[in-house]
Amino acid sequence: MNIKEKKLKPGIKKKMSPYLIIVLSFLSVIIIGALLLSLPFAKQEGVTLSFLDTFFISTSAVTITGLSPIHNLSTTFSVFGKVVIALLTQIGGLGVITLSVFVMILIGMKIGISNRVLLQTNLNSPSMAGVVNLIKKIVIFTLIVEFIGFLINLAVFIPLFPLPKAIGISAFHAIASFNNSGFDILGDSSLINYQDNILLLINTALMIMIGGLGFIAIQDIFTKRSIKKLSIHTKIVIKVNIFLWIVGTLVIKLAQIGGESTSWLTAFFMSVSARTAGFAAEKLVNFHSLSLLMLICLMFIGGSPSSTAGGIKTTTFYTLTKSMISYGLGKPTTTYNRVIDQESKNKAFLLLFTALTGVVIGTALILFFDNLTIGRALFETVSALSNVGLSVGTTATLSSASKVVLIVLMFAGRVGPLTIMSLMNRDWYKIGAHPVDYLEEKIIIG
Repeated sequence: MNIKEKKLKPGIKKKMSPYLIIVLSFLSVIIIGALLLSLPFAKQEGVTLSFLDTFFISTSAVTITGLSPIHNLSTTFSVFGKVVIALLTQIGGLGVITLSVFVMILIGMKIGISNRVLLQTNLNSPSMAGVVNLIKKIVIFTLIVEFIGFLINLAVFIPLFPLPKAIGISAFHAIASFNNSGFDILGDSSLINYQDNILLLINTALMIMIGGLGFIAIQDIFTKRSIKKLSIHTKIVIKVNIFLWIVGTLVIKLAQIGGESTSWLTAFFMSVSARTAGFAAEKLVNFHSLSLLMLICLMFIGGSPSSTAGGIKTTTFYTLTKSMISYGLGKPTTTYNRVIDQESKNKAFLLLFTALTGVVIGTALILFFDNLTIGRALFETVSALSNVGLSVGTTATLSSASKVVLIVLMFAGRVGPLTIMSLMNRDWYKIGAHPVDYLEEKIIIG
């Protein structure tokens, strides 16, 4: 055995790992949000909510999920409560650490090496180079896109509501759309009553798509402005997203033939929304089982790295697919004339395994606590873990124990299974994964 020397990375404090800071930052905001939503003036007059329900809604907002134990947020919360939910969604989408560093930049504070490592981990960036500049661009870009979305929403809602209410709904919906949160304050039927409103559905879908691409890919697109010059990461993100949007639309549309008819626009919208946004333009109870299966697959995959979306991510799905195909063909795992490194493949399979484990355990617990069909329990579990927010009308009927299960799943999905598993690594600050080299052993597989 060869004992390797372990050293600290220069400038990094070893007292608290960046993974723990990320977890605690999200948890802190969730608790503060739950306390604010519990205040009497956060709710409409005569409305009472248990702390579990307010904690559930706060978790759903911060994790940008959109699942709710309440049928109608509009008639439950006051203007103050709705503003709190919108702010929690905004903070959850951008990330607590991202916003904190942006404030530090605004007041002229120096961003040290420890904070840069934290930013790199939080953004899932391949390197620390340019992360501070990326933070500025992320916040500015987010506000610009949300403002444009707000103006388009305003054109839709001004004819339907008094001006103050139209402004509130437009702003809330713009924030929820870009941050891939399925919350809305339009009633108890999401966007079903607006399924024929082309402008609203297209605007919402575009904001979901932009938010789900990931800030690293978006910056690359704006910087390079040429498909050939794009990074491999961006090319993969674009390719997989287009593939999933098209396949999802076709499967949903074709599956609905002969049953509850679904328009091409609705099929496309649901294909986009299922990738962790959670808005519904059709009652899911009317969906064919094949459509629901497609939605589960889309939810599980989710959006792209460094985005406001959840799921195992498009790049993970791509890496897993390429790895299995190349193994079957007996060839190296390559993409765009580059070999995908073993660490990336290990992370992809670890993420798949932990996500599937979470789905199985979550579904089993909900089935244990509530009398549901396995299909409904599975749909709810995947929706929570992937931070989607779509539901087949089950969330509000669940027991307190099942709600706790969904809270844990939503939190784990937003923070990231890999981040949570990394909490076990007490030697995160040390160079080299193992202090000791062991002899290899081949295990009989299959």
